[in-house]
Amino acid sequence: MENLIAQIVGGALGGTAGGKVSPGNSMGNTGNLIAGAIGGVGGGQLLGGLLGAAGGDAAGGMDIGAMLGNLVGGGVAGMVVQVVVGMVMKKMRG
Repeated sequence: MENLIAQIVGGALGGTAGGKVSPGNSMGNTGNLIAGAIGGVGGGQLLGGLLGAAGGDAAGGMDIGAMLGNLVGGGVAGMVVQVVVGMVMKKMRG
């Protein structure tokens, strides 16, 4: 559960950062946040499946390395999804 929360938070932060870095593709604060959070979860799940990551619990406690990996991975995936969705939305608006 902690991994999912870290992916959502990282994705939301990445989506917000993507809107700031690429203002032409921004969807507003709420749109950037939602796109980033969805991208963070999707990217985190995909990365976990590709790498064969375990649940992230080590000896009954939280694994800080896995948590930070999920946070950073979610942030990067969230930023990528926000920028791509922003570009598509911009194209659709004309």
